Amino acid sequence: MANPNSNNVLTGKPLATGGVLVAPLASTAPTDAKTALNAAFKGVGYIGEDGLTETADRSTDKVKAWGGDVVKVVQTDYAVTYTFTVIETLNVEALKLVYGASNVTTTAATSTTGTLQSVKLNSDTLPRQSFVFEVKDGDARIRIYVPNGQVTEIGEVTYSDEDVIATEVTVEAYRDSTLGANAIKYIDDNIFSA
Repeated sequence: MANPNSNNVLTGKPLATGGVLVAPLASTAPTDAKTALNAAFKGVGYIGEDGLTETADRSTDKVKAWGGDVVKVVQTDYAVTYTFTVIETLNVEALKLVYGASNVTTTAATSTTGTLQSVKLNSDTLPRQSFVFEVKDGDARIRIYVPNGQVTEIGEVTYSDEDVIATEVTVEAYRDSTLGANAIKYIDDNIFSA
């Protein structure tokens, strides 16, 4: 049995290049924690201070024998979701994530206007996409890859002079048959052997 080691305890900061990246389905997948991502992955900008929350929900039913003894536990559901808050309201990639790329139109800045965004709010189902979540602590790296994810929940948006405009996003990670999982974590402690 390994002895406790405080060097194995990590915090979860985003990489300076961004912590949440999105790409079309079937974009070239990452295979480790550090190799440069395919250019199809686009960052959605700053994420709120609460960071990224991963939830693995495993629902079960208890089967009982006559007399009340539990004799079996049957798994009925398994789901993995990721929740984070987008805070860059002017970032086109963040807008596409929250509202769907087909609902966002961008017009480049001119000599008389800034960059214009037109965003439709409608009932269209948001598309499935691939996601990468980049986490670091010192030299250690964690890359979480979701090959088939979908934004399934969007939180309330409050417009106030007391706080930034922020949108909480929940991503459902669907099971990928090739990967055999809903998501995969690549972890590299970045400590090399002698």
